[in-house]
Amino acid sequence: MNKKIIKHTPFGSICLVWHLSNKLPSIVNILLSQPGFPSEDRAGAFFPDSVKSSCAEIDAMAVSIRVGLEGENVKFSMNFLDLSRCTKFQLSVLWAQRAIPYGSVSTYGLVAAHVGASGGARAVGNVLAGNPFPVIIPCHRTIRSDFYPGGFQSGFEMKRSMLAKEGIIFDKSGKVICRQFHYGIKL
Repeated sequence: MNKKIIKHTPFGSICLVWHLSNKLPSIVNILLSQPGFPSEDRAGAFFPDSVKSSCAEIDAMAVSIRVGLEGENVKFSMNFLDLSRCTKFQLSVLWAQRAIPYGSVSTYGLVAAHVGASGGARAVGNVLAGNPFPVIIPCHRTIRSDFYPGGFQSGFEMKRSMLAKEGIIFDKSGKVICRQFHYGIKL
């Protein structure tokens, strides 16, 4: 495995873990920094045999991810993602999540219903907690049904900040103020 570490983002470092597949780069995982656990340390723990390396396609993706973390509306290509480790259910959730547009939110329950798993909000939350491609597949755009943001693999503050950069508004208690949910209800 190879890895590309980006040091300068609004949320600390990020690491793209990738390999060559048919002579093309294929991203296996994107690791965001967590409070007290930088992405390069996470890469060392999860992919101990990885080596620092890059190529033009990975460099371009890294720039796009950094710009996305800065709040820009980036249309990410899925061409370089290695989805082979995902189950059919995980793929359905990740594709549904990818369809939630910039500046919009949905709920775990609405995503579950959309993929044919009514009552599967927790299962959707588990898939998104382990999303191997955060930012490219914008798991931060799904919130709890009580309008609180919910969890995020790199912490609550990062999720809230990413949503705010997309124009999502919060009330004084920290709930998302929303009139329309992607995949569902209009309030």
